[in-house]
Amino acid sequence: TDITALNEHQQTLFRRDHIGIIFQFFNLIPTLTVLENVTLPCELRGAGKDIAEQGRALLERVGLANRADAFPDKLSGGEQQRVAIARALIAEPTLVLADEPTGNLDEETGQSVLSLLLELTRYVGKTLLMATHNPEIVPLADRVCRIHDGKLMVAVNQLPGTQIVR
Repeated sequence: TDITALNEHQQTLFRRDHIGIIFQFFNLIPTLTVLENVTLPCELRGAGKDIAEQGRALLERVGLANRADAFPDKLSGGEQQRVAIARALIAEPTLVLADEPTGNLDEETGQSVLSLLLELTRYVGKTLLMATHNPEIVPLADRVCRIHDGKLMVAVNQLPGTQIVR
């Protein structure tokens, strides 16, 4: 799909249907439970009744099945980030965008969240595009590109056969 040819409404629908976003500051809705936050993207698409089951399955996968009825303010930062990961993956997007997904977490929780994110995106065969300032993440990526002053500078590492499109 050439998204540049789509009008604003079509672009919104494309993002809704094909892109999952993990924000640095989680952006969970405080008045919704963990399960409601996770299933919200599918609710907006008019998903059926089985969406709660899918949400519970994803919460199980991220280790939060027992927190489904809790509200975000009762969760640790690592738990909130795992909810955000589940929310980004619930609609099975083609592309997952993650903005500093470990930036506000302690090192141990950050490693746990990063491992989980990589496992889940690889498990469901999706593309993960992650912005980070953490050099320890570089070896975990299939391909790393540096951006300086808003410009793509160089591919630090990449899988054989891939190229940078300028």
